[in-house]
Amino acid sequence: MQKKLDRGEDPFLTGRMGVAFVRGLQGDDPKYLKVVATPKHYVVHSGPEPDRHSFDAVIDERDFRESYLPHFEACVVEGNASSVMCAYNRYMGEACCGSSLLLTPILRKEWGFGGYVVSDCGAIDDISAGHKIVATSAQAAALAVKSGCDLSCGHEYKTLLEAVQTGLISEKEIDVSVKRLFRARFRLGMFDPPEMVSYANIPYSVVDSESHKNLALEAARKSIVLLKNDKNTLPLNKGLKTIAVIGPNASDVEVLLGNYNGTPSHPVTPLQGIIDKVGPATKVLYALGCEWAANMPVLEVIPETVFSSSDGGKKVRGLKGEYFKNRDFQGEPAFVRIDKNIGFNWWDAAPDPRFDSDNFGVRWTGEFVPPISGTYMLGGEGFNGFRLFLDDRIFVQFDGTHHPRKTYKSADLVRGKSYKIKLEFFERAGDAHIKLLWRPPGADLKAEALAKARRAEAVILVMGLSPRLEGEEMDVPVEGFAGGDRLTLDLPAIQEDLIKSVAGLGKPVVLVLLNGSAVAVNWAAEHIPAIVEAWYPGQAAGRAIADVLFGDSNPGGRLPVTFYRSAGDLPPFKDYRMKGRTYRYFEGEPLYPFGFGLSYTKFEYSNLVVPKSLNRNQGFTVTVDVQNTGARAGDEVVQLYFSDVEATVPVPLRSLKGFERVFLNPGEKRAIRFELKPEVFSLIDKNFKRTIEPGIFEIAVGGCQPGARGKRVETSGPLLTARIEVR
Repeated sequence: MQKKLDRGEDPFLTGRMGVAFVRGLQGDDPKYLKVVATPKHYVVHSGPEPDRHSFDAVIDERDFRESYLPHFEACVVEGNASSVMCAYNRYMGEACCGSSLLLTPILRKEWGFGGYVVSDCGAIDDISAGHKIVATSAQAAALAVKSGCDLSCGHEYKTLLEAVQTGLISEKEIDVSVKRLFRARFRLGMFDPPEMVSYANIPYSVVDSESHKNLALEAARKSIVLLKNDKNTLPLNKGLKTIAVIGPNASDVEVLLGNYNGTPSHPVTPLQGIIDKVGPATKVLYALGCEWAANMPVLEVIPETVFSSSDGGKKVRGLKGEYFKNRDFQGEPAFVRIDKNIGFNWWDAAPDPRFDSDNFGVRWTGEFVPPISGTYMLGGEGFNGFRLFLDDRIFVQFDGTHHPRKTYKSADLVRGKSYKIKLEFFERAGDAHIKLLWRPPGADLKAEALAKARRAEAVILVMGLSPRLEGEEMDVPVEGFAGGDRLTLDLPAIQEDLIKSVAGLGKPVVLVLLNGSAVAVNWAAEHIPAIVEAWYPGQAAGRAIADVLFGDSNPGGRLPVTFYRSAGDLPPFKDYRMKGRTYRYFEGEPLYPFGFGLSYTKFEYSNLVVPKSLNRNQGFTVTVDVQNTGARAGDEVVQLYFSDVEATVPVPLRSLKGFERVFLNPGEKRAIRFELKPEVFSLIDKNFKRTIEPGIFEIAVGGCQPGARGKRVETSGPLLTARIEVR
């Protein structure tokens, strides 16, 4: 199981999350692993996505040690991760999966790593084909194994036989990696009777158990960040007669889950969560409003009303489904039935218990009659793959081994004309699911949304991004995006236009954002009274969002990234140096700072106790009192930051060194205690060695970070500061 560690901006926070993630995945059995946890991508891998197969990340040793390594080290040393994935790119000229520095001297010797290293998929091929470090695949494979990359996610290690025969590597050197891989398999219990392996006895039903559903809801609630709440716009009154819910993220399941995700059995969209929350007495008016972006439509399952097929000589609605016991559609189908529309999810099973869950196929045929003339988007989403034919010609197709992807293209179709349609779905591994999707022409989405907003007492705009926009791959070119990279921090222009138009109606408006990375919602921050950041909140998203909007849950999340005003505030994307980026080095004014988040209550801090002086090798304790001075119970995230005031070398402006989330009832006060090690004072000196210099350090404790305060970020009472002299 892989955990990405190259997507945050703070090594301390990412390290704390990573250690917890690794421990949770691997379990606490003294002999067996639940799964192998694999932190990735090691290392210096967070820059331009399209160039990752050939890019050389060049930074100095200080940035390398201060910003790019600590979270990986925490996962290995504290979390005891059993695997690490090396990155596609080069670091200082060497491919990360063939590095003489990264994989053995640092990972194994400095950190004591005893597990195995696996390449990112295809990264060994990049050593020769992308980075041009060696000429052949055999040379790349030999270099990678010798450097310490034990397992290839790809085909490249098939050339190791050639590498041995030509003297590029010895069998003894290969055996080192083989032993590491078998050791992992032993720890997974693969060679022991299942009754000996505690984790082998967990039933599959546990995954979708009620307790896990409740945990998903709790996690979603706690992750939501309240960015703005002028004049107590939130929470909304459940007694509102009419509410308009508008936006491309309001009723889409995919946007709840990000990517590299499983498929939940009962996902709840924001629209459904709001409908369930307010009940039948409140009318909820829904409108899509706009697409995610120009040329990026929101696709829906095609309804049965446009399909017809023959059933025993009689014409019926729906498509004829022929279900085969093999993925090649050989022989006669096991059974035939009429399916009204194509939106199936069989998870890790099959449509019939007689089928092999990893070897079956379904062919649907019939006629498709467009209800209006115009340009349609037609396609599907399925795993492992599908082929869609229109009038006996392949229209779109997809065959994936990694993850599903919506695949579609446009077609100009004539109203009332009958088109032959055929969809072939095939399954060979993993979960099985297939949807036949469209976006019909003709609707004026914006006009529909404004009409419904005018009828409502309040409007909830559910906007943001989508994994289709900011994921690894994109099907079509979209303005502002390049191969999964964002070229701007703004929302897509079509969404910004809708937000402004709805706000212009003068209704109370709440903006709910679903996105995986920071967005520069500058206009909304000035003009929309309430803004909620919900991220990609998982299967219980709708319930959690509705709980926050209507006051059944008090938001306590804090931003784990900086929301900048513009991409122009940042250095070039290909510059991996830390200067000018992340809250630790950024000297400008962000839109919303790292660590920021509002609440429906108020918190005050007092009685900060910090030693006035101590020896450089001495640990110490920081205590502070925090009190809920408001009228509602709620969570506060107490944050502790360090600044080295007298450093002789470049250091961060400030760095998070501790945090604790605490729930307090109205009037309740609690003492928060941080136990800190002397390493918090350390820096990388002029010789690029880690050391602790004597000098003055400033400590700040409160509900936000120091140096980023103003009318927008006053989250609580005064931020308390103190100074320590280190001798």
